[in-house]
Amino acid sequence: MREGTFSSALHDPRTAVVLGRWLGAALLTCFLTGLFSHLVQESPAWLPSRPVNGYRVTQGLHVISGIAAVPLLVAKLWTVYPKLFEWPPVRSVLHALERLGIAVLVAAMLLELLTGLFNTLQWYPWPFPFRQTHFWLGWLATGGLLLHVAAKLPQIRTHWRRARRAARNTGTTGTTGTGPVEPQRRAFLTAVAASVGLVTLTTAGQSVPWLRSLDLFAPRRPDLGPQGLPVNRTAAQAGTTTLPADWRLEVGGPHPVRLSLDELARLPQYEAELPIACVEGWSASARWGGVRIRDLLALAGVPAGTALRITSLELDGPYRVTELPAEHARDPLTLLALRVNGEVLAPDHGYPARIIAPNRPGVLQTKWVTRIEVG
Repeated sequence: MREGTFSSALHDPRTAVVLGRWLGAALLTCFLTGLFSHLVQESPAWLPSRPVNGYRVTQGLHVISGIAAVPLLVAKLWTVYPKLFEWPPVRSVLHALERLGIAVLVAAMLLELLTGLFNTLQWYPWPFPFRQTHFWLGWLATGGLLLHVAAKLPQIRTHWRRARRAARNTGTTGTTGTGPVEPQRRAFLTAVAASVGLVTLTTAGQSVPWLRSLDLFAPRRPDLGPQGLPVNRTAAQAGTTTLPADWRLEVGGPHPVRLSLDELARLPQYEAELPIACVEGWSASARWGGVRIRDLLALAGVPAGTALRITSLELDGPYRVTELPAEHARDPLTLLALRVNGEVLAPDHGYPARIIAPNRPGVLQTKWVTRIEVG
């Protein structure tokens, strides 16, 4: 590497440590909320039905922290990239292993954030399944990050505090030939923080209602779509545009029943204000009306505390059949929804009937329901 090739004083450990703190916080938040999201998409029995906005908050935070991590990762890589051009490239076996670990860490982080961003757009230009790949990349990136922190811990401890304290510990002056380092660092870090704030403010509105007016660059607007709600999977995509003439809701149990739409309409009707919160990060609240699931179970002689299997009319797809845990089944807010915001469900929102339950991912709020049975 030629002398002076990387002349900026900001290619230094102190700047890298500060950015690493910010990036580490964003990635850890993204990993933990993403792990939670992955687990709850399996309808675990331990997931409570309250608070009703629980998944909306955790998944919104997952996408917000993932998007915020992008400019932080770019800034961090800019700060440390001269290390990639050190000569000789490998000085020992230990040094080779360290560089290999950094290469794996950077690749995993870039792929994790890139695939996550593409998922918010519902664009999958790759042959592998997104959900499983994203899950394991998350573990790989987090594990690599923890190993990297362990390897660099002495340097991190030295430069954790302000530069003038670090200078006393290392014997450096904290200045370059072009002027003091610390003012340059403050300006650079301020610019990075401002870019992260700008990206967050202009995208978080897809899940944070009070930021909706600033939602300029998020992939989705939660107030746009049929009946004022977005749609991920349309009736045309699901093959449910034509309702069978003999459609009946089948409720299995000791006394199974088959109910037409008219018969469902004659049952006691309830309303609930609940959000649809999707894994892509957007969420929107609506007023849903219909029949309580626990009332349907009572008609079929099924005990209220019973886990259920919900089957959709859609022809295929990973969520054609879903599980409804016992706690959600007995919750009075869990409905077989027939209406949204006072209108009969549009086909894209699940006509003739769909599940709506509190604290549940949108992919599990099954549309075009045709059968409910004991799970």
